[in-house]
Amino acid sequence: MTARTVRGAVGATLAAALITGVAACSNPSPGGAADAGGADSAVVGIATEPESLSPLLGYGKDGNSKIFDGLLTHDAEMKLQPALARALPEVSADGRTYTYALRQGVKFSDGAPFSAKDVVFTYRTILDAKTNNASKTELDAVESVEARGEDTVVFTLKYPYAPFAERTVLPIAPEHVAGGQDVNSGDFTTRPVGTGPYLLTGWSKGEKLSFRANPGYWGGEPAVKKFTMAVIKDDDVRLTRLRSGELDAAILPPNLARAFEKDGTRTTFAARTFDYRNVTLPTQHRVTGDLAVRQALDIAVDRGAMVDKLLDGAGKPAYGPVPTGSPWFTAGTERAHDLDRARRILDDAGWKAGEDGIRVKDGVRASFPLWYTSGDKIRQDHALAFASDAKKAGIEIRTEAGTWEVIEPRMKTDAVLAGGGSPADPDFDQYQLLTSSLGGDGFNNMARYDNPTVDRALEDGRRSGDPAARKAAYDTVQRELVKNPGYVFLTHIDHLYVVNDRWEGLGTQVEPHDHGLGSGPWWNVESWKPKQK
Repeated sequence: MTARTVRGAVGATLAAALITGVAACSNPSPGGAADAGGADSAVVGIATEPESLSPLLGYGKDGNSKIFDGLLTHDAEMKLQPALARALPEVSADGRTYTYALRQGVKFSDGAPFSAKDVVFTYRTILDAKTNNASKTELDAVESVEARGEDTVVFTLKYPYAPFAERTVLPIAPEHVAGGQDVNSGDFTTRPVGTGPYLLTGWSKGEKLSFRANPGYWGGEPAVKKFTMAVIKDDDVRLTRLRSGELDAAILPPNLARAFEKDGTRTTFAARTFDYRNVTLPTQHRVTGDLAVRQALDIAVDRGAMVDKLLDGAGKPAYGPVPTGSPWFTAGTERAHDLDRARRILDDAGWKAGEDGIRVKDGVRASFPLWYTSGDKIRQDHALAFASDAKKAGIEIRTEAGTWEVIEPRMKTDAVLAGGGSPADPDFDQYQLLTSSLGGDGFNNMARYDNPTVDRALEDGRRSGDPAARKAAYDTVQRELVKNPGYVFLTHIDHLYVVNDRWEGLGTQVEPHDHGLGSGPWWNVESWKPKQK
C-alpha cells in the first residue's frame, strides 16, 4: 500500500468525487476493457489505479509517469539519466548544492513553455505543510530550491543527502495550471497537464485510463499512438481477458502466468523487485506488543515454504525491507524457520499453552486478528500461511478480509498483511516504515514501531554522504529488526507480466512495491516499436 496520511486519504476522496467531471473521460466498453489489437495501440491489464494523477500528491514520484517528466529518469539498468535536465546535476564539494541545467524548448501538453519556475513550484508545493503528500519526508533534506534564470535550478540541502539525485525523477507540474487551484482537490488531480510522452484522454474510475501519444513530446512522438490501462482487480478476470484478446498484456500472479509458458504468441517477463509482503505487529496490542511474541513469530514462519508453494518460486524469503541480493542487505540477518526455538521463547516469557493449545499469559490469550485486502489472492495466501505457522507455536491468528477503508481505522491495534519496497535507496523505504516520528501517520510505520537505536541509525543513514557510514547505519537497522521485530517480513515477490509478441523494445526494470502504472514491460512504452514481420 502506498504510504499516505489520513489527511491525504480525505484529499483522495475529494479527488475521486471530481472524476465524474472529467470532460475527456470515455465510457467503458461493455466488456470493461478497451479492445486490443490495433496496429498502433496497446491495452494492458493492471490490478490497481492511482488515487490522483497529480505529482504534487505523490503520483509518479518514482518515475515512469507517462504524463509527466522529472528532471532525471532511470534507464533499464536503473541508472540515472537526464530528462527535463540537460545533464546530470553538478554537485558541490560539500554535497549540499545540486545545480540542474534544464532542457530548452520543452513545452507542456497545452503548449505553454516549461521553465525553472515550474520546478521550483513543484518542489515548494510538495514541501508545503498544506499539501497532502505523505512522501514529503523523502525531501526532508531540501533547505531551498531557487531558479537562476529560465533554465537553471539550484537545490540547497540542509545536510549531505547522498541519494538526493534519485529524488529528482519526481514529475514536474506546470505552475500556470496547478498553481491556481487547491492542490489537494483541484481539477489538476484528474486533468493533468505535463511534458510527458502521453496525454490523458479519459479516466473511468475503476475501469480504465486512456492515453494518446503526445505529438509535441520533446523526445519524439511515440510509435504506440493509443495506450490504455484497463483496471482489472481480479486476477482470474485479467487472465480471461488476456486470453480472449481484449488485452495485449497483463500482470499476473505466478500460478496464472504459468498458463502461457508454451504460448508462442506471447512472452512472459519476470521483473526483479524490492516488493515485500510483511505482517505488521502493532506495539499497542496486548499480544503483538509483547517482544517475545514478536520474536517467536519471526522464526515460527516458514518463509521458504511460502516462496515455493505460494509464489511457485517467483520470489525469495524476506528478512527485512532489503532483499538478500541487494548490496544493502546485511549478511547474517537471515532467520531460519525454527519452531522449537519459537516455542522456547514463548515458554520463557510466560506464555503457557492452554487446553486448546493456544497460549495464555496473565489472563491474556495469545490471539489477534490479521487483516488483508479483499480480492488480493497473494495477500490472502500469505495471511493464511502465516496464521497456520503461528498456530503451531501456540498463537491464534484470525484472518479477516476488508477494503483499506475498513482496515485503516483498525491499524493501531490490529495486524495487517502489508507490503512495500523501493529499489532506489534504503532511505526511501525504511525511514517511512520504521521511524517512530511517523508512527500512526496513515500508512507510514503502521506498526507504530518505536526503537531509539533504529531512529538514530535512520537519521545517520539519510544525513551522511559517506557510503561506508550509510552501509553501517542500515546494517544497524537490519540487526535491530532481528532483535526487536516490529514486523514479520515474509517474501519478496517477483512481478510477472505476459505480453503479446508484436512489439520490440520491451524489458523490465528492478521494480518497487507500487507497480502496474509505471512499472512492467510498459515502463518505456514510448520507446516500443512494431515488430518487423
